[in-house]
Amino acid sequence: MTTLAEADRPVGTLLRHWRERRRMSQLELAGLAEVSARHVSFLETGRSRPTRAMLLRLSEQLDIPLRERNSLLLAGGFAPAYPEHALGDVPMASVAEAIGQILHAHLPAPAVVVDRHWQMVDGNDAVSLLVEGCAPWLLEPPVNVLRLSLHPDGMAPRIANLGRWRAHLLHRLDHQIAVTGDDVLAALAVELAAYPCDDPAGPPEPGALVVPIRLRTDDGELAFLSTTTVFGTPLDVTVAELAIETFHPADAVTAEALRRHGQ
Repeated sequence: MTTLAEADRPVGTLLRHWRERRRMSQLELAGLAEVSARHVSFLETGRSRPTRAMLLRLSEQLDIPLRERNSLLLAGGFAPAYPEHALGDVPMASVAEAIGQILHAHLPAPAVVVDRHWQMVDGNDAVSLLVEGCAPWLLEPPVNVLRLSLHPDGMAPRIANLGRWRAHLLHRLDHQIAVTGDDVLAALAVELAAYPCDDPAGPPEPGALVVPIRLRTDDGELAFLSTTTVFGTPLDVTVAELAIETFHPADAVTAEALRRHGQ
């Protein structure tokens, strides 16, 4: 949970916090929400009490995550607007089926499903290729895939371009923290940044379009490009926070190694 979800703050304080986090003036927010700047000011100071519809409208314009939208509604005295189901619950059957299809279809390449804190929810059989040699304790649920990647007892010793891959992951995590304000992610970022890394990030590879992960394996050095898939227009907190991380072969050597492992 974030600080906003845990703390007993007035609804106006929460609105101001999210507006400032988005670096938006009262006038800018008012224009997007089609209300007056005076009304936004009154809501933030508590001189006016927001309606449920107004909180939802402002949340949309501020791009507040669904979990925190529920917290905002609760602070305003309203029931949450967005349900939160476990992936195994009956209403999530179609989502779970879609995830399973994606994981299976991506074989023989690795793919994992992660939640908002980068804990692995599911993965396909090819993930074993990535985690060979990792300390068993890092593979005990709940597995945090960022910790697994960068910990010296995890994948880090096998990542040939550790500095650049580490810089990529930390930058991505910093962006996520800026968007969500999540204290758990902030603590994770501090932890990961403290892990040893003798390999500086260095300049991008000549001609590179994206940052690959280059992994030393028994099949030689394999290179993967990663992509992220999220659900469009989610209306459930869990669905909004799930992401599917897929790894694609970046060269012919890697593609052939995956083909052999998939036989």
